[in-house]
Amino acid sequence: MIPELGHFALVLALLLAAAQSILPLVGAARGEVRGALLMATGPTTAIGHAVFVATAFGCLMWSFAVSDFSVENVYQNSHSLKPMLYKITGTWGNHEGSMVLWLLILALCSAAVAAFGQNLPATLKARVLAVLGMVATGFLLFTILTSNPFNRVWPLPENGQDLNPLLQDPGLAFHPPFLYLGYVGTAVAFAFACAALIEGRVDAAWGRWVRPWTLAAWCSLTLGIGLGSWWAYYELGWGGFWFWDPVENASLMPWLLATALLHSAIVVEKREALKVWTILLALLTFSLSLLGTFLVRSGVLNSVHAFANDPERGVFILILLAITVGGSLLLFAWRAPSLEPKGIFSPISREGSLVLNNLLFATACAVVFVGTLYPLFADLMFDAKITVGPPFYNATVFPVFVPLLVAMAVGPLLPWKRADLWAALARLRLAAAIVLAFAVLYIAMVDRRLLPALGFALALWVVLAAGTDLAERIRLGRIPLRESLARARGLPRGAVGGIIAHAAIGICLAGIAGKGIAPERITLMRPGEITTVGPHTLRFDGQRDIIGPNWRGTAGVLTLLRDGEPVAILEPQRRFYPVQRMATTEAAIRTSGIADLYAVIGETSAEGATVVRLHWNPLAPWIWVGTVLMAVGGLVSLTDRRLRVGAPARRRREAAVPAAAE
Repeated sequence: MIPELGHFALVLALLLAAAQSILPLVGAARGEVRGALLMATGPTTAIGHAVFVATAFGCLMWSFAVSDFSVENVYQNSHSLKPMLYKITGTWGNHEGSMVLWLLILALCSAAVAAFGQNLPATLKARVLAVLGMVATGFLLFTILTSNPFNRVWPLPENGQDLNPLLQDPGLAFHPPFLYLGYVGTAVAFAFACAALIEGRVDAAWGRWVRPWTLAAWCSLTLGIGLGSWWAYYELGWGGFWFWDPVENASLMPWLLATALLHSAIVVEKREALKVWTILLALLTFSLSLLGTFLVRSGVLNSVHAFANDPERGVFILILLAITVGGSLLLFAWRAPSLEPKGIFSPISREGSLVLNNLLFATACAVVFVGTLYPLFADLMFDAKITVGPPFYNATVFPVFVPLLVAMAVGPLLPWKRADLWAALARLRLAAAIVLAFAVLYIAMVDRRLLPALGFALALWVVLAAGTDLAERIRLGRIPLRESLARARGLPRGAVGGIIAHAAIGICLAGIAGKGIAPERITLMRPGEITTVGPHTLRFDGQRDIIGPNWRGTAGVLTLLRDGEPVAILEPQRRFYPVQRMATTEAAIRTSGIADLYAVIGETSAEGATVVRLHWNPLAPWIWVGTVLMAVGGLVSLTDRRLRVGAPARRRREAAVPAAAE
């Protein structure tokens, strides 16, 4: 009965989403007076649509939690012995369930616009809700017609086929929700862009409304990508954090454009410039999110991240992609010329630095786009098998980011409209001197390889530049310290969040550069043998059998020695899942916060020698510390009242009201 209730809720959500996509749009076309009644249906249908999608999601989660194997989706992706955490998170660990999660987040975003958009102009709000309703209608149709998560199976099986073992992991349990929050958050910016094009008006208020949605989506997308990278690092057993897999690239591309959009919207809000470009960025960012959905579910890619391998579903999503992207770009071509450019500025200015920022982010996105899709195009059109891997991206994307990171330091120090570049550079002279001294000492005393040295120097440059920005804002060293601290307490949270996010990029970059100097050792070891990696010495003490709730395996025992004495035990594992008949590796990682000692075991030969892979990864934890701090910076910015639409400054009640009455 519960699955039927969920299916019925999805159908009702489809009807309400269709009404949401039509009625407010018609009302907005009729005007605020004549169409007021029709526009008023937008918030109601959006909230109702969210309630029914949430009901469907709850029914599906219940079916997974109680192991209702009469539901085909549960039977194919769960097992009675699986831990409860993975039963619940298995709700979205498959194609059908992940689509319901996508629909839930989209519906909640629509409901949030309906509930918290009181200060939006009535016609703009109606059109935004209508566009979100259209997107929801398309994906509800796709889910109900091709990916119904509530299909029954008969005869009733005794047990399920279990979830993919690689997905039975905390990192992958929470990676999709954050990623989808980011993807769907860009749908709100997309809806605002389409609504603005229909109205033919983009102004500072529009930029102020779009920024918080874009910032929230960017924070979620950052955390989602970071969780996926962390999972790849410790679960796949290869010692790396990013392989430029096409599905990884599918999440990176919208992040790059969302970052550009976030900065471009600032220019719209502050100067009413770059309006056409910002609208285009909003359209393309969500389009790339849809492209990621197509790649993951169409069957055109074979990846550990891919959910489905069904060409029919791929065709349906391709049609949705063509309608959404093609329709929005046609609307852009028709209406964009009517958007009057304003806010003239000099190339050397804060606006100019943000334009450079946008161009470089867009260029990096274009490079990743071509590298990801051209092999598919070549295979389809010319039957040519082309492999585009890490060497291509490292050689093409890194040179784009070098000038971006250099310019990132200067931009925040430039005033709006017109600036003196040399004055801004003069403020960075101390940072430049420190970076130069560091680079010389590093090459002379640590490592003569130029690429890691450049990475560390850029990381230090970005962090020191963020510190310089903070020091300039509070006038550190130019006024008494007490006054500087008072100024620091009074800084807008948006500025503080930006400083944190920029410094976090430097921290993350330092971790990435550390991988460039990480030593690795792959060797055969018998019990009692000793080996070294980096500054560490380890002894292999053999293996022991282990048993989990739905798997069995072996754990290698590696003893970390210091001056011949044991100081720690590392136990990397190999697991076998009988239901899925699949083996996985579990890396053992000992971290100091500064570096990771990373160990993985492989097969054991007939002679008793075991393959052992060891890495010493300096600064590796900083990759994910920096990622989290980036999201924290975004969240701090979101708490700024100026970024919260409809949050006017509170007025304190006059304490002297009784006195005034006297």
